[in-house]
Amino acid sequence: MWLPVLAVGGEHGVMVQSLILFIGAAIVVAMVPGPSTAVIVRESVRSGRRAGVAVMLGNEAGVLLWGMAAVFGLSALLLASRIAYDVMRFAGVVFLITMGVRALWQARRGSAEAGEGAPAAAVSHGRLFRLGLLTNAANPKAGVFAVSFLPQFVPHGVAVMPALALLAVVWALVDVAWYLGVIWLAGRAGRVLRSPRVRRRMEQVSGVVLVGLGVRLVTDSR
Repeated sequence: MWLPVLAVGGEHGVMVQSLILFIGAAIVVAMVPGPSTAVIVRESVRSGRRAGVAVMLGNEAGVLLWGMAAVFGLSALLLASRIAYDVMRFAGVVFLITMGVRALWQARRGSAEAGEGAPAAAVSHGRLFRLGLLTNAANPKAGVFAVSFLPQFVPHGVAVMPALALLAVVWALVDVAWYLGVIWLAGRAGRVLRSPRVRRRMEQVSGVVLVGLGVRLVTDSR
């Protein structure tokens, strides 16, 4: 077990208490919708729960990468360097707006793109995993969040790097638990929402949401 190793000077209980508080905070954060939620829901409705899980696993790989970056101090560069943050931010803007425009284009093409009454074309799970990973990685606010949020839950007297690594893993696990529920609901709804007409409306809504998130990222300051 990590917790006894992390505790120094009999502060095991303090670390446990901090971990419980962190789980509560991570649940609240997971419930706040963002680019990852939009993409996971979209793919779950379009292609089913397995597709949603593939995107979610890619997203959580990104969460772990941001968490490990916080452990080694790499994501602190996003706080220290305005240029590094802006480069990441505009890369995220391009990525989100491109995805949104693509969804709007698919909606415009309508049944010619999706097929008359046919289900959406299958997409490989590897591609969906990369989509989730890129969606998360293209959001510099996730890196800023990791470096500013995780350290607040490391008590004094506890080994910092192992504690941050543990918190990063817990953060990802909380995300997984939340998104599995979201995917289940979206997949259930998808059985009803996969008619060509509804699918076009869904593409329009998801396209507008993704473009809106990209525009929001343009205007966001750190």
